[in-house]
Amino acid sequence: MRLSERECAVGEFFKPMPMALPTLLKHIRVLEESGLVTSQKVGRERVCQLKPEAMHETNKWLADQRAIWEGRMDRMEALALELHAEKAQHDTSKPRK
Repeated sequence: MRLSERECAVGEFFKPMPMALPTLLKHIRVLEESGLVTSQKVGRERVCQLKPEAMHETNKWLADQRAIWEGRMDRMEALALELHAEKAQHDTSKPRK
């Protein structure tokens, strides 16, 4: 079950997960602390729900980071091409023996 589709009891998460329940609960706690999910006790179950507004903030941050790194990679590529061209020019200007 995907949490993005609907709220979900921890037990539903646990079934397909190849991890111990305490480990899964720890991961859920980290997601709660980061503000990405909420959970509440409903009877004997703990039900989790995705916070879409937090996901929008996360997506914006990721887009900003992607733009920064793409800019850096573009500058590094331009520098590599420039250095390659300089080396090729230097190599052709050397007299051959």
